[in-house]
Amino acid sequence: MNQRILDGSFWTEPPSNPQPRLEGEATADVAIVGGGYTGLATALALRGAGVDVAIVERDYCGAGASGRNAGHLTPTIGKDLPTLVRCFGETRAAALARFADRAVGCAEDLFRQLGIDCDYAASGNGLAGVPPRQRDRLARAAETAARLGAKIAFLDEAEVRRRGLPGCVRFGVLEERGGTLDPGKLVGGLRAAALAAGCRIYEGSEARAILEGRKPRVETGLGSLRAERVVVATNAYTPATLRWLRSRVVPLRVTLFATHPLSAEDRARLGWPNREGLYTAHEVLESWRLTADGRLLGGSRWVRYGFGSSLADAASPRLRERLAGLVAQRFPGLDAAAEVFWGGWIGTTLDFLPLLGVRGEPANLHYGLAYNGHGIAQACLLGRVLADTLLGRESQETRLLARRGIWLPPEPLRWLLARGILGALELADALTDRAIRRLGS
Repeated sequence: MNQRILDGSFWTEPPSNPQPRLEGEATADVAIVGGGYTGLATALALRGAGVDVAIVERDYCGAGASGRNAGHLTPTIGKDLPTLVRCFGETRAAALARFADRAVGCAEDLFRQLGIDCDYAASGNGLAGVPPRQRDRLARAAETAARLGAKIAFLDEAEVRRRGLPGCVRFGVLEERGGTLDPGKLVGGLRAAALAAGCRIYEGSEARAILEGRKPRVETGLGSLRAERVVVATNAYTPATLRWLRSRVVPLRVTLFATHPLSAEDRARLGWPNREGLYTAHEVLESWRLTADGRLLGGSRWVRYGFGSSLADAASPRLRERLAGLVAQRFPGLDAAAEVFWGGWIGTTLDFLPLLGVRGEPANLHYGLAYNGHGIAQACLLGRVLADTLLGRESQETRLLARRGIWLPPEPLRWLLARGILGALELADALTDRAIRRLGS
């Protein structure tokens, strides 16, 4: 079967009403750099308070990670909850779990209040275990979650079968909050709502520099936008294009794919009646879900880092072949082949927590980014938090996410560190796959 390789996303196309480029001098109360979930959610909250807002977007709103992700709305936070307890203690880990739950609720409230039809299936997301050695780890994770108050349940073998989950799942953990959606429809709906609310959006206008000062200025190739305050919501692009937070944020390239729509016979053979989103319990998670039109969508698993925190190139033919081969491994007997590939960059941190902060002199350059692959929920909430901060309102999230973090060394040590970490994770996952193959033989 011929495969399509998309430069953009499976979910999005350029809008029918492109907004003008920023040319010449412009002003606003607040300038927002980045037109994804974070930037649009911030803009909508500020416009609701009567603030004059202008968004500067390098391409079109949703062309980045907000329109390219797999569409899992999930309360995942950190590497996992047991790791959060070890790193931050039980009290703060519980607070972070509540933050993740609030993030899902914030996203749901946002698209429901705005009337955005994004094919949302509130089915939850499951972490799927296959080799027996993963069972105790997942059971302990569920116990930790229950102790912290998170809405997460362990699924034993009988419960997995009762739910009709695919045969590749033997046991697992279910995040009861959230589900799956069409990320392109969501970000497109947020864009439409922002325009209707009176936000100015400058598309095709890449921010090349942010000049600090009492009234900071966002510089693009053809113009500049001066504002009282600036919000940077550029996620993985931040270290690569603005050269900000290079010691804190790692941009990683993720590749996804979708099959053709499954036949009625294959859908019946597959089961999966509740359409829960699924991740496999690999170190670099492998994601799976069904789309509204019946396609099997998968990917992630093998990620790439570009030297100097640059935006890594698209997947190689070899990587696409490896990803396509996962369909037959996880869903044997299914007549489905990878039909379309796309990808993009996510912002990650070494502690797997998002970044929220302020810089500049005076403190008028705000940022919210680096969602570690869980940005639909967290970006929507941090958009609201950023707006509250600019409006002078107290926020528990500001205190919760404040931390020293783990700083990255300069290049070439950063590249060597990234390759070492990714190599170790890939080796661990290769051993997991070997155990899975032995189980099926």
